[in-house]
Amino acid sequence: MLDLLDTQIMQALQFQPRLPFAHIAAELGVAEQTVARRYRRLRRDGILRVIGAVDARALGESDWIIRLHCRPDGAVAVAEALAQRDDAAWISIAAAGAEIIFSLHPRSEQDRDDLLVQRLQRSAPVHDITAAMILHRFVRQDVIDWRGRQFVEGRESGTVTGDYTETELRIGDQDRILLDLLARDGRTSYTVLARSTGMSIGRVTRRIAALQAGGILYFDLDIAPAAIGSGTWAFLWLRVAPAHVEAVGHALAEHDETTYAAAITGSFNIFAVITAPDTNALYRYITTKMSTLAGVHSFELSPVLHRLKQAGSRTTGGKLAHPSPLSRAGHHASVRAR
Repeated sequence: MLDLLDTQIMQALQFQPRLPFAHIAAELGVAEQTVARRYRRLRRDGILRVIGAVDARALGESDWIIRLHCRPDGAVAVAEALAQRDDAAWISIAAAGAEIIFSLHPRSEQDRDDLLVQRLQRSAPVHDITAAMILHRFVRQDVIDWRGRQFVEGRESGTVTGDYTETELRIGDQDRILLDLLARDGRTSYTVLARSTGMSIGRVTRRIAALQAGGILYFDLDIAPAAIGSGTWAFLWLRVAPAHVEAVGHALAEHDETTYAAAITGSFNIFAVITAPDTNALYRYITTKMSTLAGVHSFELSPVLHRLKQAGSRTTGGKLAHPSPLSRAGHHASVRAR
């Protein structure tokens, strides 16, 4: 159970995930040690964690959304196997247990083809595979924080801002280690990051700022399903007239029910993740909000039955499992793999 202070800390971190505890404490009128202790408990208990995420397009790479239609009796085993992969950030079972939907960020074309063309094709429970490349993510433009202040998104994901050259934004071996560490804990201190990467603290600070300004790195708060509540989650697939894709995508992103929206390849050209308090609310959303969007020809809705992984974290009993520490050997392996 979360009390008021837990919820306030969570809300503050949703808007500024690396906000110093001292600033949060000043906002809330409590001691800095109290905020730090509460955050550590929430993270230890698998309620939340701050992550440093990478925009694949900014690195010249691609993210994919994969749909697997499976025998219901074999879907869980396939999903569990996929959850072991570092390149699968989130995995859900939908459609009465006969469908697995997951994201894929392959480190190379060989890794992508090995999974999609070889391994999954030979998996007995898998009937067919649909792979859609993410072309563009639609980001909500204006955000009102929990105290009523307005935050304006300065850029859409993948847009380069700031006075940084292409050479300065090129990813090196030290950057790979830095990004891997932040993916496991987005609030890792500059001191620890400097020691782990071999950079100076000043260099780490400047590098994170450059990667953020270049649209390569962004920070997010991953919240456990148990903390959000027992609402209804669903995947929404839309067929939209090409001239309306941009408008429909941005409109979806502004809906309170939408947690993610993107333009994709394939027979459906927009994909979204929708959440609602219950099935009645989901029905009202589809019939009174989504249905009013001009240019939508057809849609498909897949209710989520079970989430095995989100934002790179395994979920167990509605809570986030802790990622394994990145050892020095893991640093070198990560660099070689990429």
